[in-house]
Amino acid sequence: MTGDPPQRPGAPGEPRPAEDRRHRIRRRALTLLIIVLLIGVPAGYLVISANQSRASGKDKEAKYSATGLTEGWPSKLQRRIYQVPLPHPAWWVAYYETNNWKTSRLYVEFETTDAGLSAFLTGIGVQESELKRGDLTIGARDRDVTGWTFDGPGTWSGLVHEQEDPAPTHDVVVNHDKPGYPRVYVVSRTVP
Repeated sequence: MTGDPPQRPGAPGEPRPAEDRRHRIRRRALTLLIIVLLIGVPAGYLVISANQSRASGKDKEAKYSATGLTEGWPSKLQRRIYQVPLPHPAWWVAYYETNNWKTSRLYVEFETTDAGLSAFLTGIGVQESELKRGDLTIGARDRDVTGWTFDGPGTWSGLVHEQEDPAPTHDVVVNHDKPGYPRVYVVSRTVP
């Protein structure tokens, strides 16, 4: 019973049988596939993620480097903070926001229907009858920021809706050039 255990084929110390060509090609292809999956997939994900992150930064940079009205609707958060309830329908909508340590302003311009104008004015807490004909309530400073000039054709009217801080104050000017489709200009100003 003290004899050596029987040797198994392929045991250490014994030479391996030669691998045929077919098995060698299959083994190398499997190794290559594993390497590609372990290195290529994470690398591809990293490239895609970097491009998405870069594109997101460019979008934000374009948004925050704007120096005038930007076509489109202000975000829901901006509309809520500045209490500017844009009516439906509204078109030709543009906005611009400025912030500093003293005052924050949201400038909004849009065109709507007569019903939309009434809904908007009701939404900010005033009535259409409070609009004063010929009263251009948006000041020269705000006009310079946006490029608004209130010298075109049509009937112009405006109002100022003052509220206690921190609620915003609204300066509203309406152009009734197109009957039934007023153009509305709003400056909502809040003190943080």
